[in-house]
Amino acid sequence: MPRRISTDCIACAACVAECPVDCISEGDIFVIDEDACIDCGACEAVCPVEAISEV
Repeated sequence: MPRRISTDCIACAACVAECPVDCISEGDIFVIDEDACIDCGACEAVCPVEAISEV
């Protein structure tokens, strides 16, 4: 299952550098393109506020 970023996101961008398929972009908060996400979990592992989880 792909990951999703909740509104708890503090826009630190730690997740962006970890994504091997570059599917995280900045909006009001950071957003994961769920169609492009390969469910590797790298972004979730580095999120300091645990704002990323499986859909």
